[in-house]
Amino acid sequence: MRLLTCCSVTLPGKEKCEFCTTMHKTLSIRWSLIQAVGVVHSHPARRCKGTVHWPWQGSYSWNWNKGLSTTNWVKNAAEASQSESSSGAVSELSQDSLLREFAKMPVERIRNFSIIAHVDHGKSTLADRLLELTGAISKNTGQHQVLDSLQVERERGITVKAQTASIYYKYKDELYLLNLIDTPGHVDFSNEVSRSLAACDGVILLVDACHGVQAQTVANYHLAKQRNLTVVPVLNKIDIKHANPDKVCHDMQLLFGIDPDQVLKVSAKLGTGVTQVLERVIEVIPAPRVERNSAFRALIFDSWFDKYRGALNLIYVLNGKLEQGQDIQSLATKKAYPVKSISVLRPFECGVASLSAGQVGLIACNMRNSKESIIGDTIHLKNQSVSAAGSYRPQQPLVFAGVFPVDQSKHVALRSAIEKMVLNDSAVTVKVDSSPALGQGWRLGFLGLLHMEVFCQRLEQEHGAEPIITAPSVTYRLVLGNPKMIRQQGTDTMDISNAALFPDPSSIREYYEPLVMGTIITPTEYVGQIIGLCVERRGLQQSSVNIDEARILMKYVLPLSEIILDFHDRLKSISSGYASFSYEDHGYHLTQLVRLDIHLNGKPVDELCRIVHSSKATGVARQMVHKLKDLIPKQMVQIAIQACVGSKVLARETIKAYRKDVTAKLYGGDVTRRMKLLKQQAEGKKKMRLFANIRVPHETFINVLKR
Repeated sequence: MRLLTCCSVTLPGKEKCEFCTTMHKTLSIRWSLIQAVGVVHSHPARRCKGTVHWPWQGSYSWNWNKGLSTTNWVKNAAEASQSESSSGAVSELSQDSLLREFAKMPVERIRNFSIIAHVDHGKSTLADRLLELTGAISKNTGQHQVLDSLQVERERGITVKAQTASIYYKYKDELYLLNLIDTPGHVDFSNEVSRSLAACDGVILLVDACHGVQAQTVANYHLAKQRNLTVVPVLNKIDIKHANPDKVCHDMQLLFGIDPDQVLKVSAKLGTGVTQVLERVIEVIPAPRVERNSAFRALIFDSWFDKYRGALNLIYVLNGKLEQGQDIQSLATKKAYPVKSISVLRPFECGVASLSAGQVGLIACNMRNSKESIIGDTIHLKNQSVSAAGSYRPQQPLVFAGVFPVDQSKHVALRSAIEKMVLNDSAVTVKVDSSPALGQGWRLGFLGLLHMEVFCQRLEQEHGAEPIITAPSVTYRLVLGNPKMIRQQGTDTMDISNAALFPDPSSIREYYEPLVMGTIITPTEYVGQIIGLCVERRGLQQSSVNIDEARILMKYVLPLSEIILDFHDRLKSISSGYASFSYEDHGYHLTQLVRLDIHLNGKPVDELCRIVHSSKATGVARQMVHKLKDLIPKQMVQIAIQACVGSKVLARETIKAYRKDVTAKLYGGDVTRRMKLLKQQAEGKKKMRLFANIRVPHETFINVLKR
């Protein structure tokens, strides 16, 4: 056991000094931690910097002026003890030894893999157990889902950003380097999964033993097979009493052709069977197919912004070797940068001298502009010619929304925040936009509604921005019939997502709207209600397959505009939460669209118009006028709110004007006197309506346009 020394006094078990006697209770928790981890340091009575001597490390500076907080001690201990392990074989090696092993690790002993699954199937919990088993983190860190580092991830309880960790594991007396990527499970973050698979040779397909195969499980499995990756099937949550492993294994055999005998059964929460997962990864997943003797070439598959170091790039080395101090060049931008630092994530940053083919690492190279770091770009040594890696392309956005600052004085700060966020999320597209009501802003493209919500929440939490988000819309495609417009556009097709730019219907020959192929897995007792929901949303059923006697898999072609708002919530509501849904792009199809205009006293308000399907126009019109009636304040003149398609009025509401009681001074007499006063008032109001301007407050536009 390590000992804590104070002056000439040795603790514990010897005579204690007066300070130690008075502080014994305060330090009791720390003593237990010291005994568990093993530390020698200077006594706190000296109130100066001591030295923490770790069994596997040279030294670590500890500042006792930080106080006696056990939480802070554990946090610093976890960061300093990245190689501490419950596995004796790895914990015997010092940090320096592991770094030397990293530098000379042969390709045959490297495994790159991701964990893929449906949302809430236990990916991050399994990643925690793998990190603990290999010594990357200690068990007493007091933190769950270590790789879920974002505030939004902890608040929502989901993974929204793929995270990487390089870990070591000793198997059959050989030390292996395992590069693990924990991926999101929600369909809106499938771009993160696709990006992560570009740097992998295999995947762990994790399935919940209670809920079984769900929609995103199917989608992620097919993503992995498209890249010809080796799949390691793992069944999680077998410790729950209502788990049904045999039934789920049968479903995996039916849907994926996986032999039930090859499925590993684990409990990530308890750590049961996790060792077998690591061993299966080493045995089944192949080593990277790379070349170390050729010119350096690497793929950028993730990046984020650091306010001190600029853009940091996570790279997968495909060929050759990269050392600190060398000059690299981007294949896309042709710009060159000096490599300032190289590190690996374990999961905390750990500096290394070089990266070789097959390894994953983080580089800082003075990229000060977030636009210079492009996900999917290939980097190489300066003045060398290489071919593009070409193994990753970002997905096309499906949902669009306007983002505007609350005040135009905050426009520059919001622009900077968006640029830094886009660096971290390559699936988001940005275009400059403007609105007469909201001012200058941007039109952002997202993969789904949750993707949009998380992006905007991160803008607020990580950058202190206060964006106004308009209601989401989709991109429609118009085939023009007006020769003059065709000459102006240079083509006869026009993509549009902003209703204010919708051309006159006489200039349009055909309308097209985007479709998605939706996959729904549900218990059979909810099939009737779900079919009704899909028909209501203009869906067409493509196939229906019985997974077993209790569940069914249905495929529907649905208009994207019908599912981006509340389809998922309705589906969960009518199925008591048991149905799961995922979707993918399915192109465009011919449809009939109209532009719904809002008129106030006969004057159109372009900021409030929208594009809707002709069959939904009346319902949307009634919702709009009812909402505007509640939001627009009463004024001196009567306001007629009309929702129109062309010259046809579909819905109308009226806001009555303020009226003075002109008959209050009457105390009797003939009724003609009363009628005369009322007639004079009506004529005055009518005259006022001819030249009065209707004042619509800025807050009303915000409340109508935002979600």
